[in-house]
Amino acid sequence: MRSPASSCLYGIVDLGYVPPADVPVMTRQLVAGGADILQLRAKKLRKPEIEKLARAMLPVTRAAGVPLVINDHADVAAEVGSEGVHIGQDDGTLAAVREIVGPRCFIGRSTHSLDQAEAAAAEGADYIGFGPLHATGTKPDYKPIGLADIAEVHRRVSLPVFCIGGVNEARLPEILAAGARRVAIVSAFLLASDVSEQVRRVKRMLPSDRGT
Repeated sequence: MRSPASSCLYGIVDLGYVPPADVPVMTRQLVAGGADILQLRAKKLRKPEIEKLARAMLPVTRAAGVPLVINDHADVAAEVGSEGVHIGQDDGTLAAVREIVGPRCFIGRSTHSLDQAEAAAAEGADYIGFGPLHATGTKPDYKPIGLADIAEVHRRVSLPVFCIGGVNEARLPEILAAGARRVAIVSAFLLASDVSEQVRRVKRMLPSDRGT
């Protein structure tokens, strides 16, 4: 099973783009393309529905050695036994989440500034999402932070940093040139005409030596 440290490409199955009935097939396509980690993000669904979708994804992800991360809901992550959980800035302390999910589940934190990144590292996050780099329909209320701090965040924190927000194949060269080592991608994968091929194309562009 992969870990955040051994991963470079983070895919997100966002129910804002994927109908619930299509989640299993989208999971298979992302895994087939080479996604290292998959997150289930279902902002508008009730917890029983999220749990049902997670249980549909788990056989696919585990067969491929790909960790499944549950967005926001630590209790759902604990119930289904997912490998990870991801929390935002408003989702409480990491210590409280750790009490729910236990020691075997890794925890990621969304960060939108260098200060937030350092705070997440200090509280013991296993990885961070850093962004949004560009404006994105996934999080329209967040102001893009741009590329200027990518190199600096890697200097300041010694944990895996997944750059997120408007990341796609066309923008990837400049994002990597700015210092990114890992990326998370949402709509550019989920809306692709050939999901697996799009994942493969991006994966080939990412560095094999990611450092921390």
